[in-house]
Amino acid sequence: MPAKTPKLWIEGAFLALLALLWGSSYLFIKVAVADIPPVTLIAMRVTIAAIFLLLVVYVRGDHLPRDVRIWKMLFVQAVFNSIGAWTILAWGQQYVDSGLASVLNSTAPIFVFFITLFITRHEAVSPLKLGGAMLGLVGVALIVGTEALGGIGSQLAGALAALTGALLYACAAIYGKNFARMSPAVTSAGTMIWATVCLVPLSLAIDKPWTLQPASNAVIAALILAVFCTGGALLIYFRLLQTLGSLGTTSQAYLRAGVGVALGMIFLGEQISLMVGIGLMAAILGVIAINFPALNRHG
Repeated sequence: MPAKTPKLWIEGAFLALLALLWGSSYLFIKVAVADIPPVTLIAMRVTIAAIFLLLVVYVRGDHLPRDVRIWKMLFVQAVFNSIGAWTILAWGQQYVDSGLASVLNSTAPIFVFFITLFITRHEAVSPLKLGGAMLGLVGVALIVGTEALGGIGSQLAGALAALTGALLYACAAIYGKNFARMSPAVTSAGTMIWATVCLVPLSLAIDKPWTLQPASNAVIAALILAVFCTGGALLIYFRLLQTLGSLGTTSQAYLRAGVGVALGMIFLGEQISLMVGIGLMAAILGVIAINFPALNRHG
């Protein structure tokens, strides 16, 4: 057991850090989008992240793939994980409350479980993992507030968009296992290069970004979003796909709601209610249940 402990804590710490980075991204998006239109913000996000990741690839001495087939696969990964998922979620949040979107978007681990069970069978599934996935979702609902689920019928289009985004994230986690032999830096850089190629022309056509005059705090928020919440987060994400698997990696979706609560406590002086506290415990226990076999196997 002592030999297993360091790696168990390392993988758990990386999972928590990924949840922190992606959970805090909503805060930086909110600040940046006040002065930078959404399409241009996402284009900035992926372009700066691509540059950052290419520098990481260079420093590590890695090389981008030369096989056209691999670049085609990276394009599919980019559609699943960024281009498609981010676009449809941005569209859906025009028609759905943020609380409901948070709950529905956190269903990615459940999609991963059933796709794995009935279609891909690329990793072991168990009742413990299913129980963890369901418990985590209940935790998110309690954190956000069960009243958020009340709008699921009246805001059907947005709700379906949020679920579709979660499905795309699930597909990304499963498809990402195809890059197990590539370094996380190369895989991350490749997906962001594709996202840049697709989104920058769209930004130029729609927003005419050369006419924008964003405030300094919006620019700083966009830079943090790109370098840390995108570039750094993707490095961790593709590493965790190799160690925890697709279901374990997507389980961080349950922790993102807790990140919002933690940020509110730290920066806004908010307090945790009993129901939110129970929700946090449920989400954490769900993540542990999902990842317990993988943590022990890789420990």
